[in-house]
Amino acid sequence: MRVIVAEDSTLLREGLVRLLVDEGHEVIASVSDGDALLSAVDQERPDIVVTDVRMPPDHTDEGLRAALTIRGRWPEVAVLVLSQYVENRYAAELLSGSGGKVGYLLKDRVAQVDEFLDALNRVADGGTAFDPEVVRALLSRTTRSNPLERLTPREHDILELMAQGLTNARISADLHISVSSTEKHINAIFEKLGLANSSGLSRRVVAVVAYLRT
Repeated sequence: MRVIVAEDSTLLREGLVRLLVDEGHEVIASVSDGDALLSAVDQERPDIVVTDVRMPPDHTDEGLRAALTIRGRWPEVAVLVLSQYVENRYAAELLSGSGGKVGYLLKDRVAQVDEFLDALNRVADGGTAFDPEVVRALLSRTTRSNPLERLTPREHDILELMAQGLTNARISADLHISVSSTEKHINAIFEKLGLANSSGLSRRVVAVVAYLRT
């Protein structure tokens, strides 16, 4: 696939480029700030962008804001965000505003090459990949009156895995339960959250995360 990498750390940027090239991908641009990222996407229209959150000039949230702009202007371009931290407000906006093709991983995941590449491919293929810590941060924003309190501990575990973008089969394997049992729990979750009509992996994840924002 055709990839643009945006990262202000030269060491990490070059490491990502080398990893992607070794995996057979074409890195068509590597940049170090949000403005350069937007310019590169406008010119090259890659399959996917891998971007840091904090980049020059202010080192706050330039990369994440650029990711939101990309999702709005070029929805066909997949975006995988890497960060040292969970930026709650923009993370929720990025995830809830997407119909798939989006991911948010903490940089520690990059050291786990197989997990990073799995997330990269999943997002590029139209799915989602949310770091467990990102999901937990979004879950923690819910208030005491949120219907999440109605979920059983098992349903809560499944919801967290759903929000990471995992399939029913993967959830079943991770929790050591049958696929049919997982499906029953998911139906119960959507019923309790008022999302019973949602279907499809990306749609259901986005609906859950959007609901959690409230």
